[in-house]
Amino acid sequence: MTDFIQVRTTTGDHAVVERIATELVDRRLAACAQIAGPLTSTYHWQGEVETSSEYLCTLKCRASAFDEVAELIGSLHPYDTPEVIGTPLSHVSRAYAAWLDETLSR
Repeated sequence: MTDFIQVRTTTGDHAVVERIATELVDRRLAACAQIAGPLTSTYHWQGEVETSSEYLCTLKCRASAFDEVAELIGSLHPYDTPEVIGTPLSHVSRAYAAWLDETLSR
């Protein structure tokens, strides 16, 4: 088990997802960020089923930084309730874990 997590968020605006990725990497709260999309999301919102085009941002972070990461994403995100999900990375190669450890702020 490592102390690293993968955090994901989505948004419909490519410029916003790029800003989230850049801010988190610049602040060393994320070692790296991948942006994928557009993808189609279907969800319940305010009593209706909605479908929209979104971009997915996946970030590699320290588990101990999750609250700070989530707060920063929320401050940059246009949604009322942005998706911010952290998943523990239970298996990481030694070389990649060493790079994460070196890259991320303490």
